[in-house]
Amino acid sequence: MSTYSTSPSPGHSGRPRAQGALTVTVLGLGPMGRALAGAFLDAGLRTTVWNRTPGRDRELLDRGAAGAASAAEAVAASEVTVVCVVNYDAADAVLRQAETATALKGRTVVNLTADTPARARDTADWAAAHGVRYLDGAIMTPTTTIGTPDAVFLHSGPADLYEEMAPVREALGGTHTHLGEEAGRAAAYDIALLDIFWTAMAGYAHALAVARAEGVSATELAPFAQGIGAILPPLFAETAADADAGTYSGEGNPLTSAVSSMSHIVHVSEAHGIDAGVMRAAEGMARRAIGLGHGEDGFIRVAEVIGRRQGGVSRRWSRRR
Repeated sequence: MSTYSTSPSPGHSGRPRAQGALTVTVLGLGPMGRALAGAFLDAGLRTTVWNRTPGRDRELLDRGAAGAASAAEAVAASEVTVVCVVNYDAADAVLRQAETATALKGRTVVNLTADTPARARDTADWAAAHGVRYLDGAIMTPTTTIGTPDAVFLHSGPADLYEEMAPVREALGGTHTHLGEEAGRAAAYDIALLDIFWTAMAGYAHALAVARAEGVSATELAPFAQGIGAILPPLFAETAADADAGTYSGEGNPLTSAVSSMSHIVHVSEAHGIDAGVMRAAEGMARRAIGLGHGEDGFIRVAEVIGRRQGGVSRRWSRRR
């Protein structure tokens, strides 16, 4: 069990520092990387930081972090390295350098960089081949939540290693979910959830353009838009059950009715010279399902129709959970 010193180190926030506790290195000091490192410092973990571009570590060094002259030196300073850079190309450029890979042997990497499930699997394979213990992960909330109860993290990789990383999770705060040992699971959830977010935001941006063209301001529309948003959570749960069961109930709003309302949106948009590409794509998917004989089904039948070519892949990975 760790013992705790009641006297803070220079530049430390004042919380007790764990003596002999887990040591952490953070590679990547963009806004999220700085937030992660700050949370580790606030939790009293001995923290080393490194960034490819110099200068971003100044505030963290003032708070008590240790700097490093190279990525290899940084990872050698700690048992655990947390990586948070722009994508896996950037992560590979650091982790797969010969000196860094050598320094990482026998140590743990927690990769919170966002990218594709395939890249996560490839990195996990690389780590295993180089004697590096590896957890993949995704951060689902903004920088301001890190270190607070509002943070949300997803993880995938060896269950025993996930449990061993409890001090890291506790320092970062919030909710952490282990999604399974297959390395790409966290990234798969991340991609799917970001798909919801960005298509929703694209729809909202399009709605604002249409509303403005009809003389309705964004401020006037917003309360009603929030009402539409509130309808979605129960629909997500209901249609998920339909999708998993293969029932795709269209009771109350079949695809034939949905397509009619979509065509109205396209018509009004294009009458005002507004690009209706997003809605045309949604309408096209719905019409494809209708053409296959699913006109009386609900809209979520579209997921089965557009996903048919990938069905074998999806089933393969679901078996590996």
